[in-house]
Amino acid sequence: MDLTELRRQLDEIDEQIVKLYEQRMDICGQVAEYKIKTGRKVFDRQRETEKLASVKALTHNEFNSHGIEELFEQIMSMSRKLQYQLLTAHGSMGKLPFIGVDRLETENARVVFQGAEGAYSQAAMLQYFGETVSSFHVDTFRDAMSAIDEGSADFAVLPIENSTAGIVNEIYDLLQEYENYIVGEHIIKIEHCLLGLPGTSLSQIKTVYSHPQSLMQSARFLADHDWQQISMQNNAFAARKVAEEGDPTQAAIAGEQAGKAYGLEILQKGVNQSGSNSTRFIIVTNQKIFRKDAKKISICFEVPHESGSLYHMLSHFIYNNLNMTKIESRPIEDRNWEYRFFIDFEGNLADSAVKNALRGLREEARNMKILGNY
Repeated sequence: MDLTELRRQLDEIDEQIVKLYEQRMDICGQVAEYKIKTGRKVFDRQRETEKLASVKALTHNEFNSHGIEELFEQIMSMSRKLQYQLLTAHGSMGKLPFIGVDRLETENARVVFQGAEGAYSQAAMLQYFGETVSSFHVDTFRDAMSAIDEGSADFAVLPIENSTAGIVNEIYDLLQEYENYIVGEHIIKIEHCLLGLPGTSLSQIKTVYSHPQSLMQSARFLADHDWQQISMQNNAFAARKVAEEGDPTQAAIAGEQAGKAYGLEILQKGVNQSGSNSTRFIIVTNQKIFRKDAKKISICFEVPHESGSLYHMLSHFIYNNLNMTKIESRPIEDRNWEYRFFIDFEGNLADSAVKNALRGLREEARNMKILGNY
């Protein structure tokens, strides 16, 4: 046979496959109607495992066996997505435990941030909530999450990502651990300054204190000076130490606001090498609320430790035409080589496509949690 004839035969087979696929999906729609009436779950892992084993047994070699398994995994995945869509259309999705609000109640709110007076977190808080906000600070991120969890604060402002240093791992872990939720975000430009006692000159400096990331971000500037570098928990803590000890041989790398807070002089501005360095802060509360005009959703989930499991989870975004903007993974404690995935995507919890995707993820993933819509 020539190539044209072989392609003609393939076309005929493909037409039959399309017809059979549409027949199958029509029956799947009827299955969905049955499940809607009886309240049965869409995803039946045991049934799908048995089905894959039976269709693989119909093949005649190992290559075809693997191919049929992959093909039917996709067919059954599309069947589930159709059923989730029909559930949404029939209003059988159930209510998400999040309440839409027109605006956040920030008047008279008490806000907590991590660090000390003059920290970048404080700057982000003041820009988001206003200069007159009632606030207090704590030493650790966990302390901040505990404060809103216990109700001593209404909101917390926490750094989650820096444009040069990457994500703040601890924040991701705490979001999964606590029943606190993201309701907003704010991005500020980071400009590190070398701060010293008033009247100090660069030639007097012997020791510089700052957060490890700030020291790293200022590496080029620091390489030109033979100074001892000492890491601190927070830039503002470093500025406070220099101010309190009154030693002219000490300096801190921190923001301009920290210099003002502790009466330090800016010895040099912009010591970080990246002019576009920014940090994204999240606004967190213990209430399950979201603004009705929110456009971004953050979730986390675990997947079975099986080949292709993450791919199947992500397919819910593709099928529902949702734009995923970020994915991160964190190791799961006490479970070697297993990971929890954190995903940001565009959408609003009131959207039917979002509800459809979340229903599929909730049924098929392990421990799916909505972290917030903001």
